[in-house]
Amino acid sequence: MLVDAVVELLRPAAARWIVDCTAGSGGHAEALLAAAPLQTSLVAIDCDSENLCTVKRRLEPLTGRPGRLRCFPCNFACIRDVLAQVGAPSVDTLLADLGLCSSQLDDASRGFTFTVDGPLDMRMDRPSDLPTASELVNRLPESELADLLYQHADERHSRRIAHAIVLSRRQKRIERTVELAEIVSRALGGRRGAKIHPATRTFMALRIAVNDELRNLDELLAALPDVLAVGGRAAIISFHSHEDRRVKQAFLSMKSAGLGKIITPKPVVADDEEIKANPRSRSAKLRCIERV
Repeated sequence: MLVDAVVELLRPAAARWIVDCTAGSGGHAEALLAAAPLQTSLVAIDCDSENLCTVKRRLEPLTGRPGRLRCFPCNFACIRDVLAQVGAPSVDTLLADLGLCSSQLDDASRGFTFTVDGPLDMRMDRPSDLPTASELVNRLPESELADLLYQHADERHSRRIAHAIVLSRRQKRIERTVELAEIVSRALGGRRGAKIHPATRTFMALRIAVNDELRNLDELLAALPDVLAVGGRAAIISFHSHEDRRVKQAFLSMKSAGLGKIITPKPVVADDEEIKANPRSRSAKLRCIERV
């Protein structure tokens, strides 16, 4: 997603260390590695160990030398620890794509989508002891559930949805994605409109809460002044207003402190051709900053 813009903005040809904080299936990492010289090393981070297996299979044949690719199964909030392990005091190129990869969305067993039925899981790191989405919708008090939907996804009908969930779980535990989507849809009287299913924001809010995504993003953003080398660049692709607002404010704070130069005064977005090929890119916003 926005691969050409990522490579152009991040200038991997001049990098000694590249960090892909959200390696996913390896698409961005492959493009960055291909544009970098042989001496450049790439660090791939992903909290989904299945993704990292895909990255290794995809990229190791292309690295050209042993040790050029290092993979770490953790959250990007741990970036300082990761860099300490590889012996990199700072990095020249850093990317974080905050969206889910296609393999996660298309796997019904992950529970991220209601387009196919599956268990209400939503954990990006499935072996973890994080609470699942099912645990949240069945355990949280009605007021806390409503606050979660509003604060994480700007769901205007959060109280109505939370009340409907509580009434439903009194009858039976809510365990499946389609089951939850139908509860939300009934609570809102059917579809909002052609562009968005009534359960979209509910699912987004639960996924963010399950994986503590906003706190982890805040930790990554706070680390940028320390982990970026002078002249190094960081690019972050966000997909909803809560993420983009945090990225924008963090970049402005770096600029105000004399630590950063904003490369993208306005976010880069997908063109019509990319949106047609990949409809998920329609909400992507890419921002880039350079450490000074």
